[in-house]
Amino acid sequence: MLIVVKVGGSILGEGVNPSILEDLKATSSTNKVVLVHGGGKEVTEVAEKLGKEQKFIVSPEGIRSRYTDWETVVIYNMVMSGKMNKEIVTALQRVGIPALGLSGVDAALIRAERKKKLIIVDESGRKRIIDGGYTGKIKSVEANLLNLLLERNYLPVISPVALGDEYEFLNVDGDRAAAYIAGSIKADKVIFLTDVRGLILEGKLVERISAAEARSLLPKIGFGMEKKVFASLEAIQLGVKESIIASGVVENPISAALKGKECTVIYSG
Repeated sequence: MLIVVKVGGSILGEGVNPSILEDLKATSSTNKVVLVHGGGKEVTEVAEKLGKEQKFIVSPEGIRSRYTDWETVVIYNMVMSGKMNKEIVTALQRVGIPALGLSGVDAALIRAERKKKLIIVDESGRKRIIDGGYTGKIKSVEANLLNLLLERNYLPVISPVALGDEYEFLNVDGDRAAAYIAGSIKADKVIFLTDVRGLILEGKLVERISAAEARSLLPKIGFGMEKKVFASLEAIQLGVKESIIASGVVENPISAALKGKECTVIYSG
């Protein structure tokens, strides 16, 4: 089975969930796995230490994201593709996983179009148009490179920094990067590991839901989770069979998600 796993940088942090590394090792011993990582919290912390205030915006669809000017995208790339990526690769190597770290810039793995303008909703609830900064909309993923690495039994570890049309760094959402990567390599499943069990509505965990049902519920889903549901829908639209949103802090989280334990499975339909 071919699996893409998206994990937040905090979940792979030291002491957070010791079982996740051995779980990745066990999963990758019988399946082909690609890991896409986040690290937004770390980016914010480093940026603020460097004196660069971070700004966040909300789209008309209710999706919250980082506003990325040039200074921010340089810091974003430095933290994501440097510090975070190599710390994760080192941790995986320590338990015997043949991990290989990449950013979306390497070999033009992730190509994106720079967004010239962004429509946002300001604090008063009014829509405004602002400069797009260095945020990208993913256009393509170089699947041949990933397939080659997987054939050689490497586990690719990818930071979500894309290459723009003018060969600039672009910030792309990690969840959506995972969705596009899963679609490009024709993955069977994409797993989004987060700090909650999955999609919770009216106090109850949604265990299984069709893509059509999930899309209709998007306006009711709060900040953070709506990104993962949206990315799940994109992955399914790109041909992935199932998308799973699961907790990354439970024992053996990937194995548990693959068994459908305490998670949300979104399927085509």
